[in-house]
Amino acid sequence: MKYLGLFIAALLFVGCAKDASTSQKAEKGWVSIFNGKNFDGWKVNEENPNTFTIEDGTIKVAGPRAHLFYAGAVGNHDLKNFAFKADVKTMPGANSGMFIHTAYQPEGWPAKGYEIQVNQSHTDWRKTGSVYGEQDVKEVFVKDGEWYTEEIEVRGKQVIVKVNGKVINDYTEPAEPKSDLKRLSSGTVALQGHDPKSVIYYKNVMLKVLPD
Repeated sequence: MKYLGLFIAALLFVGCAKDASTSQKAEKGWVSIFNGKNFDGWKVNEENPNTFTIEDGTIKVAGPRAHLFYAGAVGNHDLKNFAFKADVKTMPGANSGMFIHTAYQPEGWPAKGYEIQVNQSHTDWRKTGSVYGEQDVKEVFVKDGEWYTEEIEVRGKQVIVKVNGKVINDYTEPAEPKSDLKRLSSGTVALQGHDPKSVIYYKNVMLKVLPD
């Protein structure tokens, strides 16, 4: 019985090691772009910079309209094909967004690129995963007050949005987009502060550069 117990323990160890190896491979290529301590590598616009603070290692978004743009080294913050993900927690009535192919601007709603919606219960009917105003999602897949993972993958003219690993939106940009700015090109990513009543938390914010 003693040897049988050792044999079972060895099998469990090998299984755990294999799982860990698989997990590491699955995360290959992802780079953390938020260190949980400060906003190194980011640039908040001038409109309402205090909307973004750090609380218990997370980015807390709470306050008037503002946007936090990635300005770090990954892809020289000028990304074409890439994946962008974060763990997100929305509080009741909150509205936010994760922008792609955008560019820093000192104030206003970002004019360049697309917003991928973050919203479970705000009055706006466009919910989490919407490619805002282009291909919108009406269903709600997660609850306020609970952490979930929102992931965006951009390849060429395609944008895929996942919530907790499940594809909830698959958008292909038309041959003639609505404008020269609201289109897929290249650019940085950003997080949105929408309004004073919206409170959202972000952590484990990551990027992965994909081949052209």
